[in-house]
Amino acid sequence: MTTLSEPQRQQTAETDNRLRVVLMLEIQDGAQQRFLDVYEQLRHQVAAVPGHVSDQLCQSINDPRQWLITSEWEDQETFLKWVDSPAHREMVKPMHGCVSDNFRSLRYAVLRQTSAAGSSGTRAPMEVPPGLPKADHGAQAGPPKADPGPDGVVRHALTFTVKPGSEPEVARILSNYASPEAVVDEETRLRRTSLFLHGNRVVRAVEVTGSLGDALRHVAMQPEVRAVEEAINPYLEEHRQLGDPQSARAFFAKAALPARHQAIASAPASGRLHRHAVLYPVRPGLGQALAELLATYDNLATADPTGPVAASTVFQREDVVVRLVDLRVPAEADPAAALGVAGEREATALAALLDLGPTGDLRTVAGLSAVLAARAMSPLTDRSSQES
Repeated sequence: MTTLSEPQRQQTAETDNRLRVVLMLEIQDGAQQRFLDVYEQLRHQVAAVPGHVSDQLCQSINDPRQWLITSEWEDQETFLKWVDSPAHREMVKPMHGCVSDNFRSLRYAVLRQTSAAGSSGTRAPMEVPPGLPKADHGAQAGPPKADPGPDGVVRHALTFTVKPGSEPEVARILSNYASPEAVVDEETRLRRTSLFLHGNRVVRAVEVTGSLGDALRHVAMQPEVRAVEEAINPYLEEHRQLGDPQSARAFFAKAALPARHQAIASAPASGRLHRHAVLYPVRPGLGQALAELLATYDNLATADPTGPVAASTVFQREDVVVRLVDLRVPAEADPAAALGVAGEREATALAALLDLGPTGDLRTVAGLSAVLAARAMSPLTDRSSQES
C-alpha cells in the first residue's frame, strides 16, 4: 500500500489544496478495546463533516501502545473550522480516557500523490458512511441533487432488486425496523419515509426539509438503518459491501431514483390521504416521455381543489418510473387518478408508452382496475415524523 507521495517530474495542472492530518497517539494499558470502540463510533461522525475525505487508523508493529490516525481534508480552512469548533471538542471527549497525554498532531499540505497502480495526480477514494456518496470530486459520485417541491419539501427515492423468492423475508425486514432519529440539525429534518415492493423491486421514498445530502448521511449512520441494510445484503441481486466505500458508493449511485416532478394541491387536504405507488411497465427507451406525460397530468389534477389527487411525485431513472401519489380517496375507488389517466385521449397516449399486454386497456374502468391491480406496489412501511 502506498502511503507516501512520490516526487513527480511535472506539477499537475490541477491546484491541490488538500490537507493531510497525522495524529500520533499512545493508548493507555488495558484501554485498547475501549479506544477501538470509541473510534468506531467517531469515524462515522467525522465522515459526515463537510470537507472530510478519508481517514485511516494504524497500530505500530513494534509497540502495540503506539497508534496513528491519518485523515485527509479538502482544504486547510474547512479542517481548521471544524477542529476549533465546540462540536469537535464535544465529539472527541470519549477518547480522552483512552489516550495518554503523550500525543502529537501534525498537518501537511498534499503536494503529490501516486496510486498503487503508479498513476499520479489522482485523488484517493473517499470513505463515506455506507449507503451515501460524499461530496463531488471530479468523477466521484456526489450526493443526490434535488430541488424542493412547491411545499418546500425535497423528495428522493432509492430502488434496488432482490433475489426472486426472497421477497417475503425482505418485506419482513423492511417492515419492522426501528425508526431513525428525524432531527438532523437546526435546518434539516427527515419528514417521511415510505417503502414499497413490487415483484422483486424495492422502492424507498424519503421526504426531507433542508439538505437532502445531510439527511441521507445522517440516516446512513443510524444504527437502526445500518442493521437493516446489513440484514438485506444476502438477498440483493447486485452484491454490495457496505464496509467498502467504493462498493457502497457505486451501489447507491445506481440505486438513485430522482424526483423528476412534484405537484402539490394549493388547497390543504382535509381528512385522511391514501398514499399509493405505481411501478409502470415502460416500453424500452420511453421512461423520460412517460415521466413528462405523468407530470402534465399531475399539474392539472392538483390544480382542482375538489379532485382526488392531493399530491404526486414522479420518480424516474432511465426506464424505471414510479409515481407516488397521495389521494383523497382509496386508489381502488378512482383507478384513473391512481394511474394518472384523465380521459380517453390521455389513456391512449399513456398506453403507447407502456407494455400492458393484450388485456391492458386504460379506456375502461375494468381495464384501469386490472392495470392498477397488476402494477400497484405493495406498501411495506410509511413513517412520518411528529413534526410533519
